[in-house]
Amino acid sequence: MCGISGIISFSNESHSVLDSIEDMTAVLNKRGPDAQGIFREGNIALGHRRLSIIDTESSANQPMTDISDRYTIVFNGEIYNYRVYREMLINQGIVFKTNSDTEVLLQLYINEGVKCLNKLNGFFAFAIFDNVEKSLFIARDRIGIKPLLYSFQEKFFAFSSELKSLNQLPIEKEIDQVSLFTYLQLNYVPAPHSIFNNIQKLSPGNYLYFNNIESISEEEKKPIPYYSIPKPDFTHRDLNPISYETARTNFMELMKESVERRMISDVPLGAFLSGGIDSSVVCALASRYTDNLKTFSIGFADHPFFDETDYAEEVAAKFKTDHTTFKLTNQDLLDHVDEALDYIDEPFADSSAINMFILSKKTKEHIKVALSGDGADEMFAGYNKHAAEFKARNPGNFGKLATTLAPLTKPLPKNRDSKLWNVNRQLHRFAEGTKLPNKERYWQWATFRNEETANYLIRESYQKKIQRLSDGAYSYKKRKEKILKHIEKDGTVNDVLYTDMNLVLPNDMLFKVDHMSMANGLEVRTPFLDHNLVNFAFEIPVQFKINQNIRKKIVQDSFRKILPERLYNRSKKGFEIPVTSWLKTELNYMLESELFSSDFIEHQGIFNWPAIQKQLKKIKSKDTGNSSGTLWNLLVFQRWYKNHFM
Repeated sequence: MCGISGIISFSNESHSVLDSIEDMTAVLNKRGPDAQGIFREGNIALGHRRLSIIDTESSANQPMTDISDRYTIVFNGEIYNYRVYREMLINQGIVFKTNSDTEVLLQLYINEGVKCLNKLNGFFAFAIFDNVEKSLFIARDRIGIKPLLYSFQEKFFAFSSELKSLNQLPIEKEIDQVSLFTYLQLNYVPAPHSIFNNIQKLSPGNYLYFNNIESISEEEKKPIPYYSIPKPDFTHRDLNPISYETARTNFMELMKESVERRMISDVPLGAFLSGGIDSSVVCALASRYTDNLKTFSIGFADHPFFDETDYAEEVAAKFKTDHTTFKLTNQDLLDHVDEALDYIDEPFADSSAINMFILSKKTKEHIKVALSGDGADEMFAGYNKHAAEFKARNPGNFGKLATTLAPLTKPLPKNRDSKLWNVNRQLHRFAEGTKLPNKERYWQWATFRNEETANYLIRESYQKKIQRLSDGAYSYKKRKEKILKHIEKDGTVNDVLYTDMNLVLPNDMLFKVDHMSMANGLEVRTPFLDHNLVNFAFEIPVQFKINQNIRKKIVQDSFRKILPERLYNRSKKGFEIPVTSWLKTELNYMLESELFSSDFIEHQGIFNWPAIQKQLKKIKSKDTGNSSGTLWNLLVFQRWYKNHFM
C-alpha cells in the first residue's frame, strides 16, 4: 500500500517539469511513510512513497527496476495471489531478488504484457515503463479500491494517487461546473471526472497504454476497459439458475477463500468490527486463521443513538478477539475534524469520513493492516434504499400505508438525529419515490439534494455556465444518463445494485476508506470485494438477496449459525455522525466563519447567498430538515476552496 506519481515531458523545452516529481511524491508521504524513491530517465520521471506491508526490506523499495534495467514499476496495492505466480515464474527460470509482490507483478507484465491483469487477485494502481520501447502502462484494479488520477497537458502528461500531488504541477485549476452541480447532489464527484476540468480519474477496471511516450496519439489517451462486473439479463436471470442451498455453499466458500487470501502480511494485521453483519462475518472467518485477531470499533460517548459498540463487543467475545473500543467524545471530533477535512483534496461530503479518519488513526497505533466489511451492502442489498426499492417494485400493505401516512405526518420534523423524526423522513422519501420511474427514483434515493435544490444553491450567473454545457459531450444530462443506463424499465433490484457498484461503491465508500486510512498510513483490505465474489454476486437472482422481510438474505442466512442472534434483531444505522447536533454546537463556529459570510459568497461568485442564508436559519430551528446535510456539503466545499484558491 503506497502512493505513486509520474510525469512525461513532451519536449526538451518542457523537461524542467520533471523536477516536480520530488514535490509530487513528497506530498504523498502519509500514504507511504516508510520510504520514498524517484526514477528519472529521459523524458519520464516516476515517484513512489512506500507503506511496507509485504517484504519490508529496503530491497523491495520502489521504483523497482528489473535485473535487465529495462522495466521499472511504481505500484500501490497488494497482489494476494502473488506467491502462486512467483513459484510459476521461478519454474520458468526467473530469479527474484526480493520476496515482494511488486517484483512478481513486474515479472508477470514482462512475460505477459496487458494480459497479466487477468491473473491478478488484489487491489492496485500501478505504472510500468519500458525503457527500450519507451512505452508506459498504467492500470487500476477491477473494483476501484485504489485511486488513480491523470492529466494531459499541452507540454506534459502526469498521473498520481491523489489530486494534491497533481496540484504540484503547473495545471490550471478550473472548476468543472458540471462536477460541482453533481457534487451538490451526491456529496462526491463520480469518476471519470474530477472537480477540475483538466484532471480525470481512471475508472475501475481500466488501463492506459502509451506505445511511445515521446508521441502519444489521441486514441491512446482513451482508457481501455479490461474488466466490468458481469451483467446478466436481470429481467430473466431471476429464474433460479442454481438452488439457494447451492448458492449459500458457494458463497461461504468464496468468502472463506477471500478472507484467507487477505490474511497475508509481514506486519501486524487486524480488523474493523462495527457489530454489523458484514464486519462480523469477516472477523468470524479471520479469527480462524490467527490465534489472536485484534479488532477495533468506534462509538459515541456523547451520542448513544449513534453508538453500536455493544454489538461489536458481543461479537468480539464470541470469537475471542483482542478487542479495542474507541469511545469518542465531542472533543475527539473537534481534535480531528480539521485534519480530516484538510486531507481531502476533492470536495467529499460523506460525513462518516470523520469517523473513518479517527478510527484509522487510533487503529494504526496497534496494527498496520485492517480488514473491513465494505462492499456487502452494495452487492447484496443491505441499505434502507434497497428495501424501499424492493417495496416500491413489489407494493403491498406497507406501500399503501406509507402513501396514506405521508400527507398526515408532513408537518412533523424530518431529520436523522432522532429515531422518530428519521422514520418520518424516510416515510416521505419513500412516498415521493414511489411516484417516479425507476431511473428517477434511483437518482432521488442516491442523492441528498434534488436537482432543483442544488440549482437553487448556485447563483444565476453560474447556473448559466452549466446550462451552456447542456448539449455538450460532458453535460450533466449525459453524465446522469450514463450513470443510470443499467437501470431497466422492467428490471429488478439487481440492476439497482449493479448501478450502486459502479457509482456509490468506488466514488463514495471506497474513496472514503482509502483516503481516510491512507491519511494515517493504514492499509484496509475488503474481503467482500474479491472479484470472484463480486462476479458470483451478480450471477445469482435477486430473491437470494432481498425480499419483503430481509436484506442481504444470503449473507445473513449463510452465517446465522455462527453469529450472535442479537445481530439479527436490530435496525441498520450506518456509520453516521450526529451532524445536526454538532453544527448547532461544537462546529457552529465553522458556519459563522468568513467562508459563510455574505461578502465572501458574493466575491466567490459561485453560490446563491439567499439560499445559503435560508439553510443557516433552518439549522437553528426545531425542524432542521436536510439543512445539516446541505450545510455540511457546503462547508466541505468551502474548506476545499479555501485550501486551493486562497
